[in-house]
Amino acid sequence: MGNMMCIGSLKLRKDKKSKDVDVFVTPKSHLSPARAGDEEAIEVGEYLDSLAKENLTIFSCEICTEQVSLYDSFNVKGCSHFYCVECIIRYIKSKLEENLTCIPCPISGCEGVLEPEYCRYILPNDVFDGWGEALCESAIDVSRKFYCPYRDCSALLINEEPEGAADGICPFCNRVFCIKCKVAWHTEIDCAKFQRLEKTGVDSMLEDLASRKNWRRCPNCKFYVERIDGCLHMQCRCGYAFCYNCGAESAPDTRCPKCKGLW
Repeated sequence: MGNMMCIGSLKLRKDKKSKDVDVFVTPKSHLSPARAGDEEAIEVGEYLDSLAKENLTIFSCEICTEQVSLYDSFNVKGCSHFYCVECIIRYIKSKLEENLTCIPCPISGCEGVLEPEYCRYILPNDVFDGWGEALCESAIDVSRKFYCPYRDCSALLINEEPEGAADGICPFCNRVFCIKCKVAWHTEIDCAKFQRLEKTGVDSMLEDLASRKNWRRCPNCKFYVERIDGCLHMQCRCGYAFCYNCGAESAPDTRCPKCKGLW
């Protein structure tokens, strides 16, 4: 269950004997006495009620800074930081939207980490499932994965075709596409000629729209991405990381050498 916080010690007496029982709080704050027997539970419950009356089961969330009951708290695995459940859910959602699957504790420099199974009981099903899918995608070699070029499908695909294969069939929409160009199959035209003619028709209209909207095309999967805010480091959902300004491949902890003056 992760870290536990001792919130007090209770002295229990029975048959002229006494012993101390520490009371701990665990993630989502299931308050429980350490090694307390059934007969002791009532005394511990009364002790917890007295703590509540004295506001000793209230803590300050380190994200929203609001005063929250420990019954509605969540602590990060591997550290002692506590947050309210609503804040940690919003934090996880925001990181997944940034295409991050390894999510650290919100406190900068902390070594605590958030893991799907550890967070499962507080997460909505769609968030938990989306996190699992993102982890599966991140485990696939970037050079082997791409997305179906048909915009009404866009399913994740893994290139398992033999070297030199020209066409492939999407197993989700059953349509043929060009493996080399990563576009819908171009009948009766070779790849070299297609790439020369690519800037015509719908593609030129899309590129014009992308230029006006300041979108960028991922150098790996060729899908367009949009930067909403933050730095110029961009990580596409295919896993490829690049500089949003010039398109050069980049890493999260380094600045693009070509555009370092803009970061």
